[in-house]
Amino acid sequence: MAISRVRSLIPLSNGVRNSVSSFSRFYSSTFSTHFENVGFIGLGNMGCRMANNLIKAGYKVAVHDIMSWGFAFSFRNHEVMSMFAERGVPTEETPSVIAETSDVVITMLPSSSHVLDVYTGPNGLLNDGNLLRPMLFIDSSTIDPQTSRRLSVAVSNCGLKQKKDIWEIPMILDAPVSGGVLAAEAGTLTFMVGGSEEAYLAAKPLFLSMGKNTIYCGGAGNGSAAKICNNLAMAVSMVGVSEAFALGQSLGITAGTLTKIFNSSSARCWSSDSYNPVPGVMEGVPSSRNYIGGFATKLMVHFAQCNADIYSLSCVKCQEAVTLAKDLNLAAESAKEIGLKCPLASQAQEIFGELCKEGHETKDFSCVFRHYYSGKDEH
Repeated sequence: MAISRVRSLIPLSNGVRNSVSSFSRFYSSTFSTHFENVGFIGLGNMGCRMANNLIKAGYKVAVHDIMSWGFAFSFRNHEVMSMFAERGVPTEETPSVIAETSDVVITMLPSSSHVLDVYTGPNGLLNDGNLLRPMLFIDSSTIDPQTSRRLSVAVSNCGLKQKKDIWEIPMILDAPVSGGVLAAEAGTLTFMVGGSEEAYLAAKPLFLSMGKNTIYCGGAGNGSAAKICNNLAMAVSMVGVSEAFALGQSLGITAGTLTKIFNSSSARCWSSDSYNPVPGVMEGVPSSRNYIGGFATKLMVHFAQCNADIYSLSCVKCQEAVTLAKDLNLAAESAKEIGLKCPLASQAQEIFGELCKEGHETKDFSCVFRHYYSGKDEH
């Protein structure tokens, strides 16, 4: 491992190694000084807030945003770039220029194709041949694990223009997030990180400038895999909980009673105790406001066809729907690629597809309770 020699620098006491926590603190403090110049690419509703938190934390940040999908997105791109420029933040025209001035580059992009274009396309981050300025790349996009692993190989085949201390080759971490736009704004995101553990430890101060939790998931691509698995479970869970509530109502049990039972027994889950789909049971969730806001059903099943619509939207709650929609499709595609049977993912896609055909595509995905299972409001 190119940077494994750092272990020999950790002081020993009476022949006993320091604790893992001491190693983590040492490693993070040793390399955080190398990451003062941060490039950030992808200034959507998530990215612009993450970049802003890095600036607040004292990092020297330069930004770039991709331009695509017609006039609406291009206008928004110009508007966001201007906002950063007015604050004195360097705004660069291409990813390659970002790479020339950055110690670390963070990307937050819509899809696998956009990530590949930013890294390996013309004027991309890896466009400068085999020698790169950045020591570390962090991709927080929600993409398929296979693309993350291909990128890891491409980055590891490059070298550094200037080696610093024991950092011998550039590295990349796949680090998608959970928490949505509100957590990005508040700096309370959770990062699921795949790649070199040493690079993960070195990058921790960066993650904790944008979030409150970091979870190391293992090798390259495992962060991306964790993200799509988490949201697949969330989507299937909502279908299962809604089905159970509808069955209970048909058998004469109120949803309020079932909720108390679920939340004090083995059926307890996010869909029952934090995002209940039955109108009248819980305040402050989409079911309490006629399923307005939250994770749009249309985006749950048609992300690939909706990119243009997504990035012309200014509504924060609609933007939050992007991640779940994309993850459900990515989960199904990843399962197909490796030959794994995922009947629940396929069934969930069919159910939400039917809701779209019936005209409920803009409502929160928890409307599956009312509009697919014909569940009743709680009074």
